[in-house]
Amino acid sequence: MQFKEHLQYRAARLLAALPGPIQVALSGAPPVELDGQRLAPSQQLSLSLLNRLADSAMEMDPQQTRLERRRLASLYGGPPPRVASVKDLAIGTIPARHYAPPQTGTPERRPLLVFFHGGGFVFGDLETHDSLCRLLCRSSGSHVLAVDYRLAPENPFPAAVEDARAALAWAHEHAQELGADPARVGVGGDSAGGNLSAVVSQLATHDSGPAPALQLLIYPATDMSTRRRSRDLFSEGFFLTDPEMKWFEASYLGPLSGTDAVLDPRVSPMLGDDLSGLPPAIVITAGFDPLRDEGEDYARALQAAGTPVLLRRYEGFIHGFVSGSGVSRQLREAVLEIGAMAGGAFALTGTPAPLQALA
Repeated sequence: MQFKEHLQYRAARLLAALPGPIQVALSGAPPVELDGQRLAPSQQLSLSLLNRLADSAMEMDPQQTRLERRRLASLYGGPPPRVASVKDLAIGTIPARHYAPPQTGTPERRPLLVFFHGGGFVFGDLETHDSLCRLLCRSSGSHVLAVDYRLAPENPFPAAVEDARAALAWAHEHAQELGADPARVGVGGDSAGGNLSAVVSQLATHDSGPAPALQLLIYPATDMSTRRRSRDLFSEGFFLTDPEMKWFEASYLGPLSGTDAVLDPRVSPMLGDDLSGLPPAIVITAGFDPLRDEGEDYARALQAAGTPVLLRRYEGFIHGFVSGSGVSRQLREAVLEIGAMAGGAFALTGTPAPLQALA
């Protein structure tokens, strides 16, 4: 972290520790209440800071966007949490990073979570999600294999899907070499990475497999074909904007943008022909996220098809909240809770879990 970023990080941590009313006052706006929810004061202040610090992805070329988001990740991710070991490796031509969890008690093979980062399929890499992967590794007690899949617009759909599918197959084949349990290999990701996790769960279940043991879907994009209420409610002012979502979609689909490609289940997993027999799912949504409703609809569709689902909405949070754990204790606790859910689900692989009621 450079000196300027270090100062910004320290300032962000101090602001995040202030009482809620002061955070709201510093945001320059009254408390935000919408759809029966109140925006968390720390999130309201973060939004006001992001509006000053960050440029819209659409205003930059992809390379600039990637550098900017890496800078923000370094700022909001904070110092990297400790894990037992970290090793960069390659899955064919796909860069990846393996995080090993600390061992406690009798040595045993732990589960392995294959993680696909978010970023609208346009940005994100091993660095932007390093802190998140470390926290998930620690809190879930699982190995984590982060996958640096090909990005759009240089590599449009289905390149990311092909890389994600290849990574899952590789993880099953090499789990023992990583010190993990080959019978408990799951997939997970945030936003675009949640989309890829849902997609490869369907593909691996219905092709030669083996299917993942768990899918961890953090505010996943599940349906590009239908506009839901949350996308209209939170289309502006809550970090992920409607124009950006349209830009991400066009960048990802490339030459197929504007066609029926949005109906392909590899783009919109909600539209899968058969959602039965899929791995147990943990679906995480944020209350002030345009993607909220499609994530929750997908959880309900999985449940209706007989798939065990645990659904958790973080009401006062915005899209991208898992990337802010380095500056906010509240967000860090949320990530630790998500990791604990994954660890518990891995331990109960094969045991149905109920769909939790929304708060």
